[in-house]
Amino acid sequence: MIANGPSLRVALPVMPFVADKQPGPGGVSFGQSEAGYDLRIAQDIVLHPFKRFSLASTIERFEMPEDMVAIIHDKSTWARRGLSVFNTVAEPGWKGWLTLELVYHRWGVLRIPKGAGIAQAIFHRIEHPASYGSGKYQNQENRPVAARESR
Repeated sequence: MIANGPSLRVALPVMPFVADKQPGPGGVSFGQSEAGYDLRIAQDIVLHPFKRFSLASTIERFEMPEDMVAIIHDKSTWARRGLSVFNTVAEPGWKGWLTLELVYHRWGVLRIPKGAGIAQAIFHRIEHPASYGSGKYQNQENRPVAARESR
């Protein structure tokens, strides 16, 4: 079951939590949407033919309840401009700032301003509570974090 509306406002899986969709820089909204939450990017990013990949992080910090998982998806406005935000999962019990993997598929220059809506998180309730525990990305720092080796 997807958690949205009042149940998402009670769970508060991201902070700061903006309860209503807001217009953002670059013409891309952020905040609670009809079926999830539109996350903001924490850095200014410029992508072009010679720099098609970048890591970025979210302004929002995740504190995932143990009965919820978030699936991160592209926002359609950026996808229509040639940007893919690789889908990822925020596991039950995971805490930290989300690192995003961005890939640009066009030949011009794409500027993504800090504070713009960049990806949509869809929050699903799970049948049996679980916890990410002390996984390698638990309490991830407030910056883009490169891949880590498994422990």
